[in-house]
Amino acid sequence: MHISLPECSRTPLNNEQHRFLQQLVAALSPEQAAWIGGYLTGLVANNLTSVPSADDIADITILVGSQTGNSDALAEQMHSLAAGRGLKTVIKKMGDYKLPQLKAEKNLLVIVSTYGEGEPPDNARELVEYLFSKRAPSLKQVQFAVLGLGDSGYEFFCKTGVDFDNRLEALGATRIHPRVDCDVDYESSAEAWMNAVLNELSMRLDIKPQAADLSSPSVASVLAYSRKNPFPAVLLENIVLNGRGSIKETHHLELSLEGSGLTYEPGDVLGVYPSNAPDVIDALLQTLHFGGTEWIMLNGKDGFLYDALFSHYEITAITRPMVQKYALLANNRKLDQLLGDKHKLNDYLHGREIIDLVTNFPVEHLSPQAFVDCLRKLPPRLYSIASSLKQHPDEVHITVAAVRYHSHGRNRKGVGSTFLAERIGEDGTIPVYIDHNTNFKLPVDFSTPIIMIGPGTGIAPFRAFVEEREAVGATGKNWLFFGDQHFETDFLYQTEWQRYLKNGVLTRMNVAFSRDQEQKIYVQHLMAEHGKELYAWLQEGAHLYVCGDEKRMAHDVHQALLRIVAAEIGSDNAEDYVANLQKAKRYQRDVY
Repeated sequence: MHISLPECSRTPLNNEQHRFLQQLVAALSPEQAAWIGGYLTGLVANNLTSVPSADDIADITILVGSQTGNSDALAEQMHSLAAGRGLKTVIKKMGDYKLPQLKAEKNLLVIVSTYGEGEPPDNARELVEYLFSKRAPSLKQVQFAVLGLGDSGYEFFCKTGVDFDNRLEALGATRIHPRVDCDVDYESSAEAWMNAVLNELSMRLDIKPQAADLSSPSVASVLAYSRKNPFPAVLLENIVLNGRGSIKETHHLELSLEGSGLTYEPGDVLGVYPSNAPDVIDALLQTLHFGGTEWIMLNGKDGFLYDALFSHYEITAITRPMVQKYALLANNRKLDQLLGDKHKLNDYLHGREIIDLVTNFPVEHLSPQAFVDCLRKLPPRLYSIASSLKQHPDEVHITVAAVRYHSHGRNRKGVGSTFLAERIGEDGTIPVYIDHNTNFKLPVDFSTPIIMIGPGTGIAPFRAFVEEREAVGATGKNWLFFGDQHFETDFLYQTEWQRYLKNGVLTRMNVAFSRDQEQKIYVQHLMAEHGKELYAWLQEGAHLYVCGDEKRMAHDVHQALLRIVAAEIGSDNAEDYVANLQKAKRYQRDVY
């Protein structure tokens, strides 16, 4: 982060204070800087001469549950907005939250994500179980509001937010403001919810609006590049990692961040704004009998239909809200019946895209504007960062599997993956931002051992982890589990791992290549094979990390871990042992 501070002589700070401020600002993430800016604004506005602890001054608790960090960032944003209004808030993460505190809350604002098929974030599981247990207290003294984050492409959209909202009401709490369920393009919906909730709380707590100081920009405003304003990163390298003959196509991409001021840590994520493929746009336009030159209204401005489909709208993935909007235009009995049967709708959506929907259920006299009004905004794609900034200054690396498949008579391809794999030329630029993931981080103590489990492209963050551990001279042991299809063609970053094994940075590595023998072998089988050693590492204080597919791999790895622990301490205690690992942040997952 590059923030220009005034010279010491032009500030009321002494030399020591000025040096401290420079060091602090240089180490801050964008979210941290935004929080401090808002917090200091609130302190000044309230003429506070001392800074008591957050718990002492807070009228409002922001309770946050996050898997990848988006909910954390929104909680920080809300804290900053509240401080600007003179409202005193404290952020509490669900994983660290003391459950008996719930009955003492007065104003509770819940920001929580849902991932996979309706799953709560890992750090929210204990609180969710408590809320739905017989031990949950009466909450008649609590006022609350819930903001849910999710992806409408999944069946159980924002389920965790819905569950919190319903359960808090059932326990007697009073709703401050209706729940809002945010899709992947959550910014405007989240900000509207925040402002509405804070306005209501300001009235209830009789807090008068604070006059904003417009004489100088806030710290947050100096941070030019963000999710809302992505940085055009120049593509430096695009290397296919798979060998000849592989059925997979995995790309290693290196992008320049020079001049952006963007910083990241291992475990963070790179957000990429792709555009839709021209051949996909052309096929959709032809099916709809549009030319692409029609004028439509987009964000209050006129523009060409083709341009909107190219860079603004999701035109492949079908979501239930999209089908519902389209069905109102179609007035088609079969489509209405499909919407009314959840199982049949799920079967229909699997492997199909928007072009199939408009082909199967055409709308007479459909206008371009009416069609795009059914679509959702094209969301950014998130990729685990595969590099350490200490090893690659002003660069960020990602590992991307190009998605291509055939279904229902058509060839399909992933929007983001093929955008990166085949459509960015040499020195071309890619709109990117950093998504800070506070829930997937290396241990602060460099002597702590770590165990990393990442098959396929799940290897990406562990390349960053090992690079970082080498750069800082960490003395802790490093154990890596990797799996893919074939040793000869799919051993991603093989020469790097061999170098790390040779120089001792990587203590041990176990690999599983599922298709190299008749009996398929996966990473969970390797875990079981080395269960005693794995448990011994955990007893030494090792941190365990898992990255990759949530539906199958992460579930199977979790079950393998439970069995390993059960073999050592008994099945009755295994669940608690693993849950305590998660609570202590020694078992972290980056799953998708």
